[in-house]
Amino acid sequence: MDLIKTIEEQQKKANVADFRVGDTVKVHFEIIEGKTKRIQIYEGLVICIKNSGIRQTFTVRKLSYGVGVERVFPVNSPRVMKVEIVRPGKVRRSKIYYVRDKIGKAAKIKEDLTPKAKARVSASNAQAKANSQAEEALKAEIKAEVAAEAAANKAKKK
Repeated sequence: MDLIKTIEEQQKKANVADFRVGDTVKVHFEIIEGKTKRIQIYEGLVICIKNSGIRQTFTVRKLSYGVGVERVFPVNSPRVMKVEIVRPGKVRRSKIYYVRDKIGKAAKIKEDLTPKAKARVSASNAQAKANSQAEEALKAEIKAEVAAEAAANKAKKK
């Protein structure tokens, strides 16, 4: 069992956004279609957070053309680039599945306007921005190394 726990700890993300159930979030999710990669932004309401550790997931619900769409994201997935909190929600339950049955204004969640919530949102978004900048810098560095190796190989062939 210790071997499994050590492997899980290695694959766990170090900086995970501090979002809660009831928050409206933007999930930047990497999609691979053939050879191309792109980042899709999925914005909606977090209706539940399940499990813990490496297996932790969260469900985001949004309305698309009048139809409710839910998607489950693993928190520690390498494809989830970042999670931005758009609007903190004020709820008193850990799972807000009742939102599925609500229509229109009734499905709206109250906004948490406390200074503590605002500080949490700003800190979380700043951390997400710093993580994405660091990740982009790392990708640029790797790209430069690959280009340098390709140039060196090309020079050797001549």
